[in-house]
Amino acid sequence: MTFTPVSVPVPPGPTAPPAPAPPRPVTLRRVLAWTADFALVLLLAWLLGGLTLRRALVHFADAADLVRSDGWELLTGRGDAVDRIEHLLWTTWRRVALLVIQAFALLVAGTFLYHWISLALFRRTPGKALAGLEVASCTRRAAAVRAAVSTTADVACFALACCLLVSGAFAAAFAVWLISVIVFWSNVLPALTASRRSMADRLAGTTVVRRSGR
Repeated sequence: MTFTPVSVPVPPGPTAPPAPAPPRPVTLRRVLAWTADFALVLLLAWLLGGLTLRRALVHFADAADLVRSDGWELLTGRGDAVDRIEHLLWTTWRRVALLVIQAFALLVAGTFLYHWISLALFRRTPGKALAGLEVASCTRRAAAVRAAVSTTADVACFALACCLLVSGAFAAAFAVWLISVIVFWSNVLPALTASRRSMADRLAGTTVVRRSGR
């Protein structure tokens, strides 16, 4: 008597859920996004520069009026016109330098607010929106950290160097300028590696990815 083996079907075991697709990092889009965002920062710098120039011209006009009024005494060497004019020029320079420092401080603050508010509310800056990008895992705290690092690398260090320059600290200004170059590239170069995460991303715990459907 021959027995025919019967195969008993084995119920399939539970299948593991498919792994989520990794975020799609980009490079050229990030360059476009940074260019657009930095163009807006330069626009703010241009506006602040124009305002600072108009305010500085007021001080220069006052100084010129006083020099003209003391011109005869200055030419003849009578009175203390020379001392007054020297004091006036030094005071005018300090006031103008203070105006420049204020403009750079406003530029740094404006750049930070631009990045922080954009990331905290929309997870992307206008430049990233133009390039079809967004910042993943961007909590409000991460947005603040990322905005602070980006502002430091793009604007703040260079602004500090300029403030030291107009204050007369030439050696310190040159040193800070060198540091600003190092900080800028330290933020940019990691974004060109396989992880595509800049220093700002690493410190904030974020990743720049394409928006869904883009």
